[in-house]
Amino acid sequence: MSRGARRTYNGTVREVVAGGVALGGGRPLALVAGPCVIESDRHAHELALAIGEVARRRGVPLIFKASFDKANRTSLTSFRGPGLVRGLETLARIKAATGVPILTDVHEPAQAAPAAEVVDVLQIPAFLCRQTDLIVAAAATGRAVNIKKGQFLAPLQMRHAIAKAAAAGNDRVVVTERGTSFGHGDLVVDMRAFPQLRSLGHPVLYDATHSVQRPGAGDGVSGGQAEFIEPLAAAAVAAGVDGVFLEVHDRPAEARSDGPNALPLDRLDALLERLAAIHRLPGRPAEAARAAPPAGPEP
Repeated sequence: MSRGARRTYNGTVREVVAGGVALGGGRPLALVAGPCVIESDRHAHELALAIGEVARRRGVPLIFKASFDKANRTSLTSFRGPGLVRGLETLARIKAATGVPILTDVHEPAQAAPAAEVVDVLQIPAFLCRQTDLIVAAAATGRAVNIKKGQFLAPLQMRHAIAKAAAAGNDRVVVTERGTSFGHGDLVVDMRAFPQLRSLGHPVLYDATHSVQRPGAGDGVSGGQAEFIEPLAAAAVAAGVDGVFLEVHDRPAEARSDGPNALPLDRLDALLERLAAIHRLPGRPAEAARAAPPAGPEP
């Protein structure tokens, strides 16, 4: 595309299916939600059940998310999680007990194959969205791949990350917006990013919780402004996203990672009711998306 040229946007994105949940393609709004990190087997399991009950009540398809390792914490002393082996065991038990598809992030190429044996979506963290070997390894598993847009990238630059996955034979790619770095210790969300990202032809999620994070604002930890989760999520759904990504915790003040920017569990029901209603409004961009073909069968 030449400098200054306009990219035509007609709202058409492919459908990506992960564990029976369809993202994009004009399907209902999807929810990706769970704790930032697996704090314990019991806690993750109980939270998955609670979130699943709310999602079912509101008729919103759910993909449960949790990390087995948070490799990009601010401080060396920060809690990282149970690690690959124990973490995948926990996620496998949650999947077997709930029947809900699972998303987790990978930080190294070697983690992709074992994680893909358990989860339905492999996530590339925002800070690693330019790591070619990681994207290729995740894509090569055949699982759906969610690539978070780096805080340092313009929306349309994500086409290069998508192309890396496609070159590995996988077009089951989802892109997530999570805010853009603004000065020091703050993020902003540009609503123009959503139609730009969807113009790349893949489903787009909005991470409403990491977008209100204040990186490094605490003493060796990130801060956050959770009071802005709901209005930003509502605006993103009105702008045409295919799903919302939320870190949810029953006791955010006690969370071992990202508590200041987590949505309290007791606020999830009302938020989903609001978001689902916005998503059903006539004339939303996502309504034009049914023309795109699905992105291949699930492995």
